[in-house]
Amino acid sequence: MNLLTVLPMAIVMVAGPQLISAVFLAASRDPRRSSLAYLAGAALGTLVALTVWYGVFRAVRHTAGNGTKDSGSRHLIDWIVLALLVVLMVIVFLRRKRNQPPSWMVKLEDPRPAFAFGLGALLFVAMPSDEVTMASVAGSLAGHDKPWWHLLPFLVLTVLLLALPLLAVVLLGQRAARTLPRLRDWANAHSWIISEIVILIFVAIVGSDLAS
Repeated sequence: MNLLTVLPMAIVMVAGPQLISAVFLAASRDPRRSSLAYLAGAALGTLVALTVWYGVFRAVRHTAGNGTKDSGSRHLIDWIVLALLVVLMVIVFLRRKRNQPPSWMVKLEDPRPAFAFGLGALLFVAMPSDEVTMASVAGSLAGHDKPWWHLLPFLVLTVLLLALPLLAVVLLGQRAARTLPRLRDWANAHSWIISEIVILIFVAIVGSDLAS
């Protein structure tokens, strides 16, 4: 298990309301301020949650290994991560039929930066799918005794994916106004399929590690 194996899970992090909210904000009356506030909130919420989960799994490995870093405690965490991934697959599958954005997204047409910041933090801290994803990533890295800073590339990639709608507005200008609604509709309808594929790949990686 290494850093590159967990990076694709960033796609699962942003699939759904997280990316759709970013699209709404990029199409709002003040896209730069509201989008940057949203990204800052998402980064903070993700960093805090990842750090907490990393600490939890480090403690689990330390306790299960009686203070040592034996393979038994590592495999225990791998089994926990595998169970979390199965739960995540179920959550993503059950969420697939939500073809319409939540009604609260109407507020994103003209949001205040404080609202966008709070929304970014809340979506990543309170969404069960994201919590399970972050627990899986942090557990995999902590269980294999990777340093805390290995969480940061995953965090950066997550924020970069969320920033794509804003980058489209900055680079494409008016053309983005025609592109973003199509991106929003496609993500709302099909992102769950990509998420399931990424999760299955990660399941295979964890499974192969358990078999070794």
